[in-house]
Amino acid sequence: MFVITLTYVKPLSDVDRLLKEHVEYLNKFYESGHFLLSGGQVPRKGGVILAKEGSLEAMQTIIEQDPFHVAGVAHYEVIEFNPTKACQSFTDLIHTS
Repeated sequence: MFVITLTYVKPLSDVDRLLKEHVEYLNKFYESGHFLLSGGQVPRKGGVILAKEGSLEAMQTIIEQDPFHVAGVAHYEVIEFNPTKACQSFTDLIHTS
């Protein structure tokens, strides 16, 4: 599992111009089952995505498709982790191995 943080490196006007395409990108990966949760940081300086993917390399390939990445408006940090505890509604995400 991955926590991906996006930090805007361009003005919000540049981010806003790509927002529709970014939402379409998010929708694509929600539909494929890769993304589980996402939203903007407060204050508005970037975003956070919780993703389920098998490998860091595959996750990097997905990130490279984000219009924010393509246009260079955001910097990405990817943190891989192995969930071992969760609230009841998230128990299917726990790794037992």
